[in-house]
Amino acid sequence: MTPLKGNIALVTGGAQGLGYAIVSALANAGCTVIAADLDAQKVSDAAAKAGNGVVPLQLDVSDEKNVDDALETIRERHGGFDILINNAGTDVTKSVEDVSVEEWVRVVQVNLFGPFFLSKKALPILVERGRGQIVNIASTAAKRTWANASAYHASKWGLLGFSHALHVEARAKGVKVTAVVAGGMQTPFILERFPETDPSVLQPPENVARAIIGVLTLPPESVVPEIMIIPLKETSWP
Repeated sequence: MTPLKGNIALVTGGAQGLGYAIVSALANAGCTVIAADLDAQKVSDAAAKAGNGVVPLQLDVSDEKNVDDALETIRERHGGFDILINNAGTDVTKSVEDVSVEEWVRVVQVNLFGPFFLSKKALPILVERGRGQIVNIASTAAKRTWANASAYHASKWGLLGFSHALHVEARAKGVKVTAVVAGGMQTPFILERFPETDPSVLQPPENVARAIIGVLTLPPESVVPEIMIIPLKETSWP
């Protein structure tokens, strides 16, 4: 089945992990998918692996000019898009005392300013097309806190608040906005940085991607402002 056939989707951070799982799920659901990532070679390889006509795009979500140029390219090549998945994210595992100002700013720039840049500039495109959905990938880090992740928590709490504010404004224009609060996943974001983590307490990213497809395929009269998906053995949530 291809419930999203005819839709064009832009996914940031699409080269690996959850981003790649979302790209694959959208492609399998019939979307034309633009997989964007900071690493041009990695996203090109990922697009080729995903198949189904997935299009790679180099994009630094923290650079407003780069975002402008990328969206203009998409307009020229595809006429716009219908779905925006703000998935790109980064982190610095350091205490408040040890993290540098530059590192802190970089995390917030990618995780919060990036979705703001893209959502702000995507909204007129979606309204013009008469349909559209924006999905912002948050985290259980937007609901609670732990040590050595102040920038990440600040960015994800901010993203959750921004997503709800955008939902209020966009729904009046016929555009749906959903925040996805994702628990720990079996992705490089966790496993490469914390190799001691037991994968069995994490969830496959494909499960989260499947939930996102569910949100995107709701009847047009309904919208989910926020959804939480956590592993059965989630350790970062009660």
